[in-house]
Amino acid sequence: MRNFINFSLAGSLMTMIFLGVVNYTTSPQTMWFVYPCLLLLLWPITLFFMAKKLYKQYSIVCSALIITFLIVENYIYAPDHLWFIYAIYPIIWWPILMYLDEKAKTLKTALIGCASTIIYYSILNMIVSPQYPWAIYPAFLVIWWPLALYHAQRKTFVAFSVTATILISIFFITVNVVSSPSVIWAIYPIFVTLWWPLSMYFYVYKRKMYHASFMKRM
Repeated sequence: MRNFINFSLAGSLMTMIFLGVVNYTTSPQTMWFVYPCLLLLLWPITLFFMAKKLYKQYSIVCSALIITFLIVENYIYAPDHLWFIYAIYPIIWWPILMYLDEKAKTLKTALIGCASTIIYYSILNMIVSPQYPWAIYPAFLVIWWPLALYHAQRKTFVAFSVTATILISIFFITVNVVSSPSVIWAIYPIFVTLWWPLSMYFYVYKRKMYHASFMKRM
């Protein structure tokens, strides 16, 4: 395995130097070579940590590397707009979940993660761009985490379809109201979503009827 790591390290360095030279000689006004270099750097790092089975440490190193890359990119190309603060939050959750081990699969962790995500992006929304409540979009996505986990643990799939349909309906109604209140378009995706719990209900009902009929024949 050591040979593979040494090979990947040498290959990565050689390729990064080559791309840097090409970048400097052909288009020095744009540092495009840093993007493939990030991926090339992850090659030997991944092999090293996977070989030693240091999965938690690997998540920390990769997260730190990606966050550093985003901060540098932000500082070079758009120092007046700190867009990296939007991206680093989900990246930080990678090592957090790795270190939680089995606790990462619990409903408590999902609820804490969901609540902290909504709070984080809501605060950003209010501070950076209060003119439009864009925080509803990440909030809608992250709510699926505890919702799906809760029903999956209890195997209440019909109830999940009903709850999910309500969530989707609330989301589209909210987006409709804040984005284009003069046009009522939310009814169209809501109508399509209603078929989900309806089909789940009839599937379960039909299966129960078939099971009851089979038992009578026995």
